[in-house]
Amino acid sequence: MSMKTIKLFSILYLLIISNSFAQKITGKVSSNNEALPYVNVYLKGTSIGSSTNESGFFTIENVPEGDYTIVASFTGYKKTEKQITVEGHVVIVKLELEESQSLDEVIITGTLKAVSRLESPVPVEVYSPTFFKKNPTPNIFEALQNVNGVRPQLNCNVCNTGDIHINGLEGPYTLVLIDGMPIVSGLSTVYGLSGIPNSLIEQVEIVKGPASSLYGSEAVGGLINIITKLPENAPLVFADSYASDWGEANIDVGFKANIGKKANMLTGINYYNYSNPIDNNNDNFTDVTLQDRISVFQKWDFKRKNNRQFSLAGRYFYEDRWGGEMQWNPTFRGGNEVYGESIYTSRYELIGNYQLPINEKVNFQFSYSDHDQNSVYGNIPYLAKQRIGFGQLIWDKPLKNHDLLFGLAARYNFYNDNTPATSTSDEVTIPSIFVQDEIQLSEKHHLLLGARYDYDDRHGSIFTPRIAYRFKPSEDDIIRLNTGTGFRVVNLFTEEHAALTGSRDVIIEGALEPEQSYNVNLNYLKKLYTKNGQIFTLDASAWFTYFTNAIIPDYDTNPNQIIYGNLDGNSTSKGLSFNVDALLGSGIHASVGATFQDVSQKEDGIKTRQILTERFTGVWSFSYKHYPSNLKIDYTGNIYGPMRLPILGDLDPRDEYSPTWSIQNIQLTFTGLNNFELYGGVKNVLNWTPNKGNPFIIARSDDPFDENVEFDTNGDVIPTAENPYALTFDPSYVYAPNQGRRLFFGLRYTLN
Repeated sequence: MSMKTIKLFSILYLLIISNSFAQKITGKVSSNNEALPYVNVYLKGTSIGSSTNESGFFTIENVPEGDYTIVASFTGYKKTEKQITVEGHVVIVKLELEESQSLDEVIITGTLKAVSRLESPVPVEVYSPTFFKKNPTPNIFEALQNVNGVRPQLNCNVCNTGDIHINGLEGPYTLVLIDGMPIVSGLSTVYGLSGIPNSLIEQVEIVKGPASSLYGSEAVGGLINIITKLPENAPLVFADSYASDWGEANIDVGFKANIGKKANMLTGINYYNYSNPIDNNNDNFTDVTLQDRISVFQKWDFKRKNNRQFSLAGRYFYEDRWGGEMQWNPTFRGGNEVYGESIYTSRYELIGNYQLPINEKVNFQFSYSDHDQNSVYGNIPYLAKQRIGFGQLIWDKPLKNHDLLFGLAARYNFYNDNTPATSTSDEVTIPSIFVQDEIQLSEKHHLLLGARYDYDDRHGSIFTPRIAYRFKPSEDDIIRLNTGTGFRVVNLFTEEHAALTGSRDVIIEGALEPEQSYNVNLNYLKKLYTKNGQIFTLDASAWFTYFTNAIIPDYDTNPNQIIYGNLDGNSTSKGLSFNVDALLGSGIHASVGATFQDVSQKEDGIKTRQILTERFTGVWSFSYKHYPSNLKIDYTGNIYGPMRLPILGDLDPRDEYSPTWSIQNIQLTFTGLNNFELYGGVKNVLNWTPNKGNPFIIARSDDPFDENVEFDTNGDVIPTAENPYALTFDPSYVYAPNQGRRLFFGLRYTLN
């Protein structure tokens, strides 16, 4: 035998031996017996993984022997895990994914307990990161524009501050929570909704209707709970950035790490910059406020005995925003030569949840926020500080056929500003006690009883009960009836931006008493399955809310004033809404929703429609994934009916009612690169802006300090040749963003 032959046999022998020790996992991923291409398949806790090919097959090679958990993960489907043992040369695995409908999501907002959405007696809407990726935005405020019955409302044409309306009720009636804690309220409702990195959001839960029996003041119209990811569920490294041809740039980056053996840490950073003054409507004012913002978020999760909870999270936020005349620069800040609205905001937040080391399940939850705002509106300074401390003990006590919840809470509010309305700082502590009992009457019938008692030194005792009933006639039908009360203690200048800007005088009629509301809500949810494997989810609601002591800004009595006072009458909100969500197979997912509402107030026998509230609204999304090309297209949009607008008297030439208008977006996403996603598209395809059909949007934009406005002895504006419409400078005529059509392009990176 020649030396060459010996070498050849030796090489073959080594290959055979090495191959005999090379372990391999192979298999197929499918859904409803259809192969799923491009699914991520990996071994949990390792960096070993692969993805399925166009036929749904995958292969993971060079796997050491041992026990593993194999995971299959794919957008739009529930993550699937399976225990396997690698011993032989080849291990064959079959994985089945179920399309996600969010109905089986675990929710906490409705009852302060982690329950399946299907089992909750309180209707809660759940939105995942996949939903928000269909129309990427730089903040959660804009991201909510495609949620049925929820409308981000701009309150000023100059500084673009805003709040969130639920079922037609104004922003101060909406409570925004982060991880269940009342962080975003008061001053921070205006600015704090920006800077929460979308990449850190696990899901957003929305309750429409009063929730004061659990959450106290402000949860009158509804609440939004932004739930951030647990460190253990977050990617190892993630980044998301995009830019638009208007000059916007948004960057989200983050990572997680194990700190020793007993702690996991998640860090996320958001940076947003828009520094390109644009004046397409030719009024010499910026169409979009310029912003420079950074937010840093960190969350720690600690491992304890018996899986008891302990988590801490913190966020720091800084923003510099300005809008105004195009020639404005910081040297004009606070002066009366060039008009500008400039706001410096600095705030930090702390959130915690600690389960006590006792046999009973008792949690101590706490939060603290410190908000410092230095702002000027033209030559009017507004310097404000707000501190909110919150703590509560919750005892979760399940019994046979009863699920009890007891709570003790206290909220500390500190507020001070330089306005005449706050001659001394406003400081109050509100103690509370609440109890809740969910009773299982039978397998199909559940009843929830709850009540809360708050004591406020300024207003005395406040009692807010609620009742919720859930009837489940079948696995695919749920009927929920909720009724309850809500209350809101008002701090005007932290909530009403219109009170701080423009030339209208602010008039406060008497001491403002707490608002109270009484609500009833009927909800029906139906799930339908077709023979072709299609899934439809129908969700319909009807509601009626009655307010006493309502505080609604009066723009009508005197065009030069905003009058705030408790309504000597009543205010009502009533309406119908429905959502249809469909998984049609072949990569098609569609949803449509509509809300019809009537929000009005009655005083002295006269019924008036609430200002800046639309009669109807609609939202939709259509998604199609073409697996062979790794391309996905998303078409999203909304439509709003006419709303009454704050005009400045009978001579004002601007329309008293807005037209029906729509914002629509198209996005294309490519997922054919490992760990990367490329996306881009067009926002506001129809190029809709509110100046269409109006002679102007900002009244007297050429005279923002009212230097050429003449008044009579009663303080009313006199029409003159220079001011024929008898107007003063006023930027509050706003109902839609001034930002027209724009292209955007982005890149995402995820390493699990």
